Amino acid sequence: MFRFLLILFVFLKTSFLSAQGYDVFGVGIYDVKFDGSSSNYATDIRFERRFDNTLLDIGPEEDNFFYLKPFAGIEVTTDSALYVLGGIYLEDNLGKLLIGNANEWNFTPSFGVGYYDDGDGKKLGNKLEFRTTLEISYQLKNEDRIGVSLGHISNANIGNKNPGVEIISFSYQKPF
Repeated sequence: MFRFLLILFVFLKTSFLSAQGYDVFGVGIYDVKFDGSSSNYATDIRFERRFDNTLLDIGPEEDNFFYLKPFAGIEVTTDSALYVLGGIYLEDNLGKLLIGNANEWNFTPSFGVGYYDDGDGKKLGNKLEFRTTLEISYQLKNEDRIGVSLGHISNANIGNKNPGVEIISFSYQKPF
């Protein structure tokens, strides 16, 4: 575990990658069930560093929605679960995307992969887990953002079981 935290720290402090972006501080409910079944809720605490460096431009120059950008993060739960991950995200202004006029609302889907240690929490079936997240955030006048997201972590059936987990999270995002 110490090695993963050290690698994450070095990655976050690399000057090339830390030029611009957002630090995301989130808190949420881990293992939310939408079908009414029982759940072992836990509190999820998340930190992500979203870099504003485009890895791959797959869209038209005037629309930055298809600029794939990297992120690195860590999540812990009150059940001692630990998830260290890295991945890609897309970001677009919802007003521009839906009606053609920019506003304060942003849409940020992301995909990541990382190391998962279940601690005393839910057993997800593998150490390698994938996370997909959909987020909507509101940009404040000082360029900070507040957001809400829905995430899903699972092993994509590469483990001996794949129960998955959903997370509803609120975030505060600070530009760096």
